[in-house]
Amino acid sequence: MADKNLRVELVAADRAVWSGDAKMVIAKTVEGEIGLLAGHEPMLAILGSGEVRITLPTGESIKATAADGFLSVEHDVVTIVARDAQLA
Repeated sequence: MADKNLRVELVAADRAVWSGDAKMVIAKTVEGEIGLLAGHEPMLAILGSGEVRITLPTGESIKATAADGFLSVEHDVVTIVARDAQLA
């Protein structure tokens, strides 16, 4: 699964913040930090306030903050919906 990418959508309540392909996503949930790679089992989690780190296929990293929302993963698509989200 290492050669596959995730499709990531990061949205705030009032706008799309970022979307694109990624190798890995790390986000804070109310149960702790979670790392997501291609092939991850489907899941739904409640976001905790904190940083979302997105590693691009090129190796570059994007950081954002997100609070009060949820994160879902299904079929290599990660959707992060937050009341407030912005690129750091």
